[in-house]
Amino acid sequence: MAMSLPHQIGALSGTSLTAETGGVSCEVPAKGSSATSAMWRTPMTNLKVSVQKTGAEIDRVSPSPSPPMSPMMGGGMRPDLLACQALMEAQVDEVVEREYKVRNSSEKEKGVPVFVMMPLDSVKMDHTVNRKKAMNASLQALKSAGVEGIMMDVWWGLVERDAPGEYNWGGYAELMEMAKKHGLKVQAVMSFHQCGGNVGDSCTIPLPRWVVEEMEKDPDLAYTDQWGRRNFEYVSLGCDTLPVLKGRTPVQCYSDFMRGFRDRFENLLGDTIVEIQVGMGPAGELRYPSYPEKDGVWKFPGIGAFQCYDKYMISSLQSAAEAFGKPEWGHTGPTDAGQYNNWPEDTNFFKQEGSGWDSQYGEFFLTWYSEMLLNHGERILQSAKAIFEDKGVKISVKIAGIHWHYGTRSHAPELTAGYYNTRNRDGYLPIAQMLARHGAVFNFTCVEMRDHEQPQDALCAPEKLVRQVALATQEAQVPLAGENALPRYDDYAHEQILQASSLNINDQSGDREMCAFTYLRMNPDLFHPDNWRRFVAFVKKMKEGKDTNKCREQVEREAEHFVHITQPLVQEAAVALMH
Repeated sequence: MAMSLPHQIGALSGTSLTAETGGVSCEVPAKGSSATSAMWRTPMTNLKVSVQKTGAEIDRVSPSPSPPMSPMMGGGMRPDLLACQALMEAQVDEVVEREYKVRNSSEKEKGVPVFVMMPLDSVKMDHTVNRKKAMNASLQALKSAGVEGIMMDVWWGLVERDAPGEYNWGGYAELMEMAKKHGLKVQAVMSFHQCGGNVGDSCTIPLPRWVVEEMEKDPDLAYTDQWGRRNFEYVSLGCDTLPVLKGRTPVQCYSDFMRGFRDRFENLLGDTIVEIQVGMGPAGELRYPSYPEKDGVWKFPGIGAFQCYDKYMISSLQSAAEAFGKPEWGHTGPTDAGQYNNWPEDTNFFKQEGSGWDSQYGEFFLTWYSEMLLNHGERILQSAKAIFEDKGVKISVKIAGIHWHYGTRSHAPELTAGYYNTRNRDGYLPIAQMLARHGAVFNFTCVEMRDHEQPQDALCAPEKLVRQVALATQEAQVPLAGENALPRYDDYAHEQILQASSLNINDQSGDREMCAFTYLRMNPDLFHPDNWRRFVAFVKKMKEGKDTNKCREQVEREAEHFVHITQPLVQEAAVALMH
């Protein structure tokens, strides 16, 4: 006899209890067991799911779910299944609370928890949740797969859009409650940058109107390159401490926003909201906007360009040059560093032999440029730490994975972005040490990439870069978390993430693993049947940890069973996201 759906999920979760509800016997997970929240719906016959995948449209007829489900009665769920679901969700809430307490105790839990990034436009410009039905079905599906939680951008340009100090948290409050209802944790990103113009940006969310107005009055509030091109993605760090935004400094604006977030969501901090990632530059990363894709200014694998030519940055450079005893070095940045799409050998500053980056001037300039970025991070972290102290949340900062031309001596693209990393100098250790001073997590991208997948003529080396960052965080004793830089749904990328997250880099690694991994991104492609099957197996393998005795084949069999059971729910999420 086939097991009923509650029996199947109960069996997957280990020890089970039997509950009598209106004459119907329902198995629910015992307290303290691992549980999965599930949703049951009437199967939709001959349901066609159109999914965009690698440029080709795939038209599939979804198979009928198994086991068969009874039709809805009276416009609602069958009373017996409704009772089962309620009992199981109550158990899930208890398990979620227990797991959170374990994770936040001194006892380290094995494995790497997986979070999933929400769509960039999860909250609309009218302060409501975008595609609410799809969002609800998707969150339920993610929970069923064993995902720890979600990451969401909390956009400065939405919340404080109309006037300084006036915050509208509508949409975010509803989204947080949805996450809580489904037993998902939240990594909340304080997104102080513009959405649009970067890799993967699928929508446009500008900075707050009143900030844009000030930048239009004083264009030097925007990052500027040597040709006078302005970049309005993020306010120039050169004016961090100047009252240029309606009487407040940019850092004060960021601090007030975080304080407003804390006050509005204090009841969820440390429970549902477990991490605050503080945006510090374009794409939310601690870097300069040295490789802007908008309008085709930069294309991979160009070296990018220094962003230090607004009057505030030049003023700081002049002061540094005078203090160094070389005032003539303070008038401008390097003039021989090429253009955005040059390669290192095309320029006098970055070329291998007799180059500017390796001269006394180069050392002076690159030290100043990178320290300005570090000081920017320090200022914002000091504030974030004070605001969220004793609230039970982690603070994290995202660092870009700039892996192209990594095999050259100068590492030109890293230098223009503000990371003073060369063949002779570790540029990631100072960043890790700065984060360690504030107890912050080092979040790094490009974890899914392999060296040989990238253009070898551009000397790309993402694996070597991830290893260097892992060593730097190990030395600085700062937790390391990861993200994939580009959407990947294949086992090959998953295996690379599993390997990188294990942090098996040297004899001192011990049981150290990444503290979390955030998967890019929730969209219809993720819920494609093949992609979903691989994703569920990936999540289970990540949770098992590097020292598990369970064989990979067993994990994959368990994942297949999860996929089988949650098929109707995943179909609903895929269909809803496409409309």
